Amino acid sequence: MPNSPNAKKRLRQNIAQRAHNRSIRATVRTQIRRVEDAIKAGDVEETQAQYRLAQKKLDKIGAKNLFHPNKVARIKSRLVANIKKMQAGEEA
Repeated sequence: MPNSPNAKKRLRQNIAQRAHNRSIRATVRTQIRRVEDAIKAGDVEETQAQYRLAQKKLDKIGAKNLFHPNKVARIKSRLVANIKKMQAGEEA
């Protein structure tokens, strides 16, 4: 339990910031799930539209260090690989 006034304030700020970060992470995870669902559905246009949004959100979250930048790169790489695999399956 914090005793000093500045420690109490930091606790309040940490709680508020944690809630804010959790909501941002949740929206990014939801966007990633939308891309994966579009891939499973096989809808190329929807997949590309959802991926653009996911890429934008991932880049922002990586810049703010809410996800490690390497994790962001890994997620984007896997999504692109799955999109290419889906498109190759459609063309074949």
